[in-house]
Amino acid sequence: MKKTEEANEKSRALDEMNALDIVTLMNEEDHTVSRAITPCLPLIACAADTIVSRLEKGGRVFTAGAGTSGRIAVLDAAELPPTFSIDENQWVGLMAGGYEAMWKPLEENEDDREKIVSQLQEHSFSKDDVLIGVTASGSTPYVLGALSYAKQLGAAAVSISCNKGTEAAKFSDIAIEVQTGPEILRGSTRLKAGTAQKMILNMLSTAAMVRLGHVYQNEMVNMKLLNQKLSSRAVSILMNTTGLSQDEASHVLKESRYNIKAAIFMVLTNGTLEDASRCLSHENGHLKKAIQYYRKGF
Repeated sequence: MKKTEEANEKSRALDEMNALDIVTLMNEEDHTVSRAITPCLPLIACAADTIVSRLEKGGRVFTAGAGTSGRIAVLDAAELPPTFSIDENQWVGLMAGGYEAMWKPLEENEDDREKIVSQLQEHSFSKDDVLIGVTASGSTPYVLGALSYAKQLGAAAVSISCNKGTEAAKFSDIAIEVQTGPEILRGSTRLKAGTAQKMILNMLSTAAMVRLGHVYQNEMVNMKLLNQKLSSRAVSILMNTTGLSQDEASHVLKESRYNIKAAIFMVLTNGTLEDASRCLSHENGHLKKAIQYYRKGF
């Protein structure tokens, strides 16, 4: 039996506990998740580097999962375009049952190994891309079908599961297997396993975006200014990275045509918007490298 399906001895009397005891036990169990991930960090870093190398060459990332795993993967993918201004087709979340399954329980679709293949084909999935299969059990047919198809084409196949020696690992170039152990509610992998999957997907996407130059220092300098909150954050970013006052930052941001990277470049180098565009283009959008390039007398 998979560890995620075993009974948790600490919660045998769960139905006799009061609310405080229940949430205290859940909190204690959640503390074990980050420790379970620690041994997998080298593999997670390797997967992030693989993603970067594929994206730099024009490839894309696809995540595939069913139920909770699929919803978490889709959630992470949906956050990337506004946070880092990547094209929504560059990192795509797919789940068993399609879009409707985000809102309704359509778990019967997770047994369909062929549907994911047709979904990937609709997106012209190719050997240049990355497939991240997310499955707590490591044996979800929908995810196995995705990983198998990726391997068949020669694409990069990464799996995230919460058991050891999984079927998913057999179809993966990089198998991230986090031993989160039994859930306090037996088999309910929306709990610790789901938390682990979210943490790992956060690591993969964030590390990849940082390495691709979408971050300066620890600021989201490539985000889309889609609302007032994000516009205010852009001003704050400019103030934090350059020492400008709020009014000065607002003025420069307007001068840069609301391009945060260009605005920072202009302040720190006294260069023009054209200089910023030229240097950022030369350094593939890496702001720190663009500034260094300019100072060397490009």
